Amino acid sequence: MSEFPRLKTGAVLQYPAEKLLAYSTQIFRFVDGSEQRCPDYGAPQRQWIIRLDRVDESELAQIEEFFQAQQGRAGEFAFTDPWDGQRYPSCSIQHDELTLSFEDLNQGQTTLVIRENRG
Repeated sequence: MSEFPRLKTGAVLQYPAEKLLAYSTQIFRFVDGSEQRCPDYGAPQRQWIIRLDRVDESELAQIEEFFQAQQGRAGEFAFTDPWDGQRYPSCSIQHDELTLSFEDLNQGQTTLVIRENRG
């Protein structure tokens, strides 16, 4: 299984960065007006927003190659959480489109959303 690529610095992202935890709850409403709440899954689903600014051509090319190899969100790869160092073995890219831009030499930009897969 492939691993999300690292930048030349060894990091997987640049700051500011975001980590999101999503919970899902089903609510059952009964005729008498009472409710019962049940979690859809036991642990939160993790998402990381990877914003890359000021990366050079080779780093941006590496991200593009990885995205193409994953075929957008169809692929599955391992991602190491930069906040706690935990490796999540089943992650995917959230979207099927990748926007890359260059403003100047060594100032390439892109944004990816990585999500932990369920099941």
